[in-house]
Amino acid sequence: MTADPGDRGDARVPARPGLRDVAKLAGVSHQTVSRVFKDHPRVSTETRAKVLAAAAQLDFRPNAFARALATGRSRTLGVVSFDARQFGPASMISEIEHCAREADYFTSVIALQSTSERSIAEAAERLRGQGVDGLIVIPGHAPLTQTIKHLPRDLPVVVMESETIVPAVGVDQYTGPKAATRYLLDLGHRTVHHLPGPMSWLEARERHRGWRDALTDAGAPVPPTIPGDWSAGSGYERGLALAADPQVTGVFAANDQNALGLLRALHEAGRRVPDDVSVIGFDDIPEAAYFIPPLTTIRQDFTAVGRSSVNLLLEQIESGHRSDNKIIISTELVSRSSAGRAPA
Repeated sequence: MTADPGDRGDARVPARPGLRDVAKLAGVSHQTVSRVFKDHPRVSTETRAKVLAAAAQLDFRPNAFARALATGRSRTLGVVSFDARQFGPASMISEIEHCAREADYFTSVIALQSTSERSIAEAAERLRGQGVDGLIVIPGHAPLTQTIKHLPRDLPVVVMESETIVPAVGVDQYTGPKAATRYLLDLGHRTVHHLPGPMSWLEARERHRGWRDALTDAGAPVPPTIPGDWSAGSGYERGLALAADPQVTGVFAANDQNALGLLRALHEAGRRVPDDVSVIGFDDIPEAAYFIPPLTTIRQDFTAVGRSSVNLLLEQIESGHRSDNKIIISTELVSRSSAGRAPA
């Protein structure tokens, strides 16, 4: 079959009109069109009107680069995060993107596998090269002192879960674990065991501290802990030792994934929850209400964390000044079926 010579087969979508097209229709130079969209004061009212009329006729819409020229801002927020597969960072990034869209901002996210200060500094520098208007850093367990110190003072920054750096937004990682431990003690448990998260993380250290202080304040024994990570597998492996100990009747797990692994270990050992052992987690992931049994846990409000971080960053962008605010979001104990009175 012979192809029709008139059938190119490579028809292209017409190019969108650009500055030069607007300039030609308006009868001005493309530099003048650029000045109009930069809101330059040395453009007459008549010329500005002609340019805007030509732009409207051509359906010309300045792209992000043109908007940046006009306003001096890219309307883009940079986000650096460690391991965005984790429930906490993933939830915060989702809310940051949602809030940024509401404020007519884009987001540019770099998710790191390494938490070295060098890798975070390189990611921050890459985002600066993209011209972001501000930066949100979700550090995991990375040290950030030098990274933030070397960022230019005119770049707005917000750090999540920071002990010493401001401006910052974080969750009260101490009070919730203390309340969870106190809750089990009030149910008659002689003491409460703990499955800690990785102690290189601020969140894990604070949850461990809240658990320990609650026991100390109550005059209860402080059992030894077994190091681990945030995964369900870690909760299961360490849970096997707790399940084999008949003295264990109450456990506070560092997060809900740890608690899930612990529940399996207890089930395999024939220990009933909560009749024999009570379990409390931390995070209140969406699946927590569907564990067997439904998990009592400490809820983190990741929506509030993400929204607060964006608001704090936008305040700095608008004011032109680095903030010294530190915002702490409260937690809430969610009571379900996995925690009950100590066995008689």
